[in-house]
Amino acid sequence: MRKLAIAPAVLATAALLLAGCSAGSLGSSDDSGGKVALSFLVDNTPQTVKTGEQLAKDFTAKNPDITVKVETRPAGTDGDNIVKTRLSTGDMTDVFMYNTGSLFQAIAPQKNLVPLSDQPYIGQLDQNFVTTVTSADKVYGAPWGGFMGGGVLYSRPVYSKLSLQVPKTWSEFMANNARIRAAGTDPVIQTYQETWTSQLLILADFHNVSATEPDFAAKYTKNQAKYATSAAARQGFEHLQAIHDAGYLNKDFASAKLTDGLRQLAQGTGAHYPTLSSTLAQLLADNPGKENDIGMFAIPGTDASKNGLTVWSPAGVYIPTTTTGAKLDAAKKFVAYVASPDGCASQTTASTPTGPYAVKGCTLPASVPQAVKDMQTYIDGGQSSLALEFLSPVKGPALEQICVEVGSGIRKAGPAAALYDEDVKKQAQQLGLEGW
Repeated sequence: MRKLAIAPAVLATAALLLAGCSAGSLGSSDDSGGKVALSFLVDNTPQTVKTGEQLAKDFTAKNPDITVKVETRPAGTDGDNIVKTRLSTGDMTDVFMYNTGSLFQAIAPQKNLVPLSDQPYIGQLDQNFVTTVTSADKVYGAPWGGFMGGGVLYSRPVYSKLSLQVPKTWSEFMANNARIRAAGTDPVIQTYQETWTSQLLILADFHNVSATEPDFAAKYTKNQAKYATSAAARQGFEHLQAIHDAGYLNKDFASAKLTDGLRQLAQGTGAHYPTLSSTLAQLLADNPGKENDIGMFAIPGTDASKNGLTVWSPAGVYIPTTTTGAKLDAAKKFVAYVASPDGCASQTTASTPTGPYAVKGCTLPASVPQAVKDMQTYIDGGQSSLALEFLSPVKGPALEQICVEVGSGIRKAGPAAALYDEDVKKQAQQLGLEGW
């Protein structure tokens, strides 16, 4: 939850770097007999490692003259520092997986990465993803995994029982909530014990903001647009206040955690949970057999014709400029494989997708959860756009706390939006952004 939330110890970092250098030396040994050995750096979360190893195995099966050795680094801030250090010292692996968006821009792609704009598969990538790996009009990465959607997970059995239709406008959503409350079910689940979960009615509403004000992100970055003075942007705070004031929340919203909210949704005692599609994995692990009971729809806005899903980009796979010669040719082949339907199928073998792939021609298995199928419909229909964090580096650290206050009835929407505008100021100034 990097941007939603989401300095390493010197000795620990040194040890990790030494281990990485050693492994990199082994993985990047001189080629012999016409064979090429590539090293591939990924984060050390179990699912990531499993996916990386599956891709390496399946790629080598199709390209027997190229082997891929998967190396690992920590996730989070420690991993960020290792990636930046290895790039700056020229010690990066032949290929590596890393973030997209503002974190991608922070690793100086024009200096450190091989551009891939001329590769034939670039035209098959979803434009939302391409935007997040582009610098100075050059594309530098291929997608790893699928999109993550921000929206409303909902109970399909509740909707079926009450003959409700998926809402596209906020008024339709609130009308559904009224009928759900009358039937004795909690209309909207909130889980403020884990404060990051409070932000989704704002962050996942950004598709509606950009549909109304297409230049909001650019103006926001330049301090020319604000949440308090933009009617479209302020709506997220107003929605938080509206569902609280209407009494549509679960009674334990202040103390409930993510797992509590997911369980309530799975059991049908709550109808709606504004959250990220990535939480599906936890929901299904804790509540098996509910794959078809949970759907997903975009945060409703004011204009049904413009309603769409806010998405978070997949991670990217990159080639550093230190990869040259035969290794560069082999690395380009590997990255092309990752960005192909065969590469998507390999990733699906490693784990069930929790979001649509960013490669045209990639298909989801029939067994994916219904909510993922719902997301695919938005993406296939061109009804999706990037979350603000991929379009602007400006995000204040106190957003989740402010959202909890609004959602709990402690602070009103207007003053909260103004407070958040003040919250982002310090970070924008630290980044040295023009206009702040």
